[in-house]
Amino acid sequence: MSPRLLHYSDVENAYDTPERVARVAGLLADRRGPDALVAGSGDNTGPGVLSLVTDGRQSLDFFEAVEPHVETAGNHDFDHGFDALRGVVADSPQQWTLANVALDGERFGAEAGIDPGAVVDLADATVGVVGVLDPATTEMTPGTGPLAFSDPVDAVARTEPRLRDSGAEHVVALAHTNDDDARAIAANTGVDAVLAGHSHHQHATAVDGTPFTRPGATGAYVYEVDLDTGAVTCHDTATAEPDPTVAAALRERIADNDLDEVVAHVEEPISRDRERRLGGEWRLGNFVADAYHWKTGADAALQNGGGIREGPPLSGDVTVGDLVSVSPFEEPVVVASVTGRELRSVVAEADGRAVDGLADYWYGHVSGMRVAAENGGYEPYVGGRPVASDERYTLAVPNYLLVTDLEFPTLTEAHAVERYALQYEVVVEYARESGIDARLEGRIPDAVAAE
Repeated sequence: MSPRLLHYSDVENAYDTPERVARVAGLLADRRGPDALVAGSGDNTGPGVLSLVTDGRQSLDFFEAVEPHVETAGNHDFDHGFDALRGVVADSPQQWTLANVALDGERFGAEAGIDPGAVVDLADATVGVVGVLDPATTEMTPGTGPLAFSDPVDAVARTEPRLRDSGAEHVVALAHTNDDDARAIAANTGVDAVLAGHSHHQHATAVDGTPFTRPGATGAYVYEVDLDTGAVTCHDTATAEPDPTVAAALRERIADNDLDEVVAHVEEPISRDRERRLGGEWRLGNFVADAYHWKTGADAALQNGGGIREGPPLSGDVTVGDLVSVSPFEEPVVVASVTGRELRSVVAEADGRAVDGLADYWYGHVSGMRVAAENGGYEPYVGGRPVASDERYTLAVPNYLLVTDLEFPTLTEAHAVERYALQYEVVVEYARESGIDARLEGRIPDAVAAE
């Protein structure tokens, strides 16, 4: 019997739609067998609405039903602090692995049960598993600054022979890393498969003959890998039978936290898929930026595309939970004071080529401002007029953009002049006051208008 891997990842806010994560559980139960290893490659406790109100413990409803064999931590699993993650690790049934993260000179989470690697006995095979996390986590996740990282490729290369010495016939890496590192792990470390997370670009391939899978986000897909043949099968969870116990437990959590209160109504559904959120002007991006603009009275507002999470469309009655799930981060809205010259740099940094080299992506959604493509670059217009290089403008943004160099590096903490409520609180308040009348208005060049 050939050993199989069942790979899920980046479940994130699927918990906020109980039937969706219940289908993931149902599919895993259906495909499971004595020859199958069930593994998660990070961001399976959050972010999301229920993750916010339970510090990630809503994931235990899923973990206890599925009983995975192994899990690694993703950057968002640290959203609620070190102790919250340690608590989930201690109370969940699976073995957690993390080989390249330390805190105060010690392996992170060792006292809660996180090991660098694990060896799992299946029906006819023994499989070793090593987990690693992207060192850029300290740039992406507030509060993780004290963590120290070793190179994830080196960490897997060190751990792989140790797992084989411990009896593993196959070794698998759980890589919650950027694509370059995940592919380097597949090519250069001797592992038999890489189960990757972090990037929401769902795909499977082989890297120098090593199976490589990324299931994407929000529980839409589960990959199955045959370790003997390298064959990969993609399972769409939309047609799976949901696990009723998981769905019921999560619905109860939603009701207990008053997240089902209706605050607005949407006639024409507003998409929340990856291609629209990173593809140009987007109705939901406009709505979120409008909320910041309305709340602060700043000259303009900017929301990064990555700060809006994928999920089911907003349609019909829209609840508090629906809106919190749009941007479920405990980050305030901040007003920054920038010069016109800096604002021109900021809008240029929304081009995907400035973020990760992806020319087809656009990472910024704006309000109170229009961006025009002019003279081979981008020109911001505020109040209908082109910005003056030496004048100052106020710009409402998520606090995250002031503390990271990964997106919009022109913006820094030194630009902050005023702080407001948390992002999702501002969005909910705006919807209560103004409803949701999101439309495309030509705010960004080459707007995606497929909605």
